[in-house]
Amino acid sequence: MKIKSIKCYPINVGHGSQLIVKVEADNGLYGLGASGLSTREYAVMGVIEHFKKFLIGKDPLRIEALWQEMYRSQYFEGGRVISAAISSIDIALYDIVAKYLDVPVYQLLGGRQRDHVECFASLRFSDWDELESKARILVDHGWKVLRLAPAVYESSDDPGRFEPRESIDLMAKYLVKLRQIIGKEIVLGIDYHHRLSVPETVSFIKKMPVGTLDFIEEPIRDESPESYQALRKMIDVPFAIGEEMSSKWHIQPYIQKNITQFVRLDVCNIGGLTEAKKVASLAEMHYIDLMPHNPLGPICTAATIHLAAACTNVFCLEEINTHAEQSGTNDARFYPVQPVLEGNRYIVPESPGLGVEFNEALAMSTEFEPIEVPRLHRNDGSYTNW
Repeated sequence: MKIKSIKCYPINVGHGSQLIVKVEADNGLYGLGASGLSTREYAVMGVIEHFKKFLIGKDPLRIEALWQEMYRSQYFEGGRVISAAISSIDIALYDIVAKYLDVPVYQLLGGRQRDHVECFASLRFSDWDELESKARILVDHGWKVLRLAPAVYESSDDPGRFEPRESIDLMAKYLVKLRQIIGKEIVLGIDYHHRLSVPETVSFIKKMPVGTLDFIEEPIRDESPESYQALRKMIDVPFAIGEEMSSKWHIQPYIQKNITQFVRLDVCNIGGLTEAKKVASLAEMHYIDLMPHNPLGPICTAATIHLAAACTNVFCLEEINTHAEQSGTNDARFYPVQPVLEGNRYIVPESPGLGVEFNEALAMSTEFEPIEVPRLHRNDGSYTNW
């Protein structure tokens, strides 16, 4: 069996964009993968064009060897663009090999350890009424873990304006009220999307009673482990960090120094299933659970379900399509076969491969329009993080 072709399909799905990669073998089998670097699809496709030069004609069964060749095939190895390209191909190779062996992907990762994968609900809101309404819906439907994704800036007169100090004061008030409504048994976290500084994060946590938050996700940028380590000493709320990280080396200090308490790895960014399994093992050594990042679509969801099935240290998987809202990322027109959410969990599949099918014909007939994420600015006009 040899790799015959590698095809890229950038598509607009819901409010976002995705890059699907199809790796075909000369015996008729194919595998599907996806890039996690959304909004930069053309950059990832450019890297994949380089990879094609040496991947076509290779044996897809040699997954680890091909991963090493992709990673080491340039002097300037690594980085998020290259890692996203590797991830998409790596996941597709697992899909091919599992189909070839007639087993689910998790069998290639050590076998199934659990029958289902619990999820947390990602709750996006722009004001208090929306937050309260969606939270009540989710709790009423049995969701036990809520992760808030505030987008209050969208409801202001200037939807691109974000002032951190204003935001932390408002979010602290919201969270205290919400905790009173949902009770103590619900796990409650917030994703600040690296919009804060170290002192702003400390101020935010200090504004709330102990026990209001169960975790805070990515309050500051991740380039400096030392900054996160300093922040770790100043607040007692657990961190969830890792969705932006592109290798085991990138995330290593956060795990080995016990800076983070949950690892938010993304199989479509970290280097695919090959690298994700190694990160999971490193986290297990330090008693840290996975809390995988999963905003992309069914291929990322399926790959992460297989990873979670084969790992012992898993807390829960992100889910953005819930009883309270639908992002459209799992559009059935593009994905006629995909994982099905049952309540607040995914049942681990038993079918060969990933268990996803992609409408290639629709993708080819649909014009792709690159999208850009919002660019936030402060009152003085300077840019800040989205």
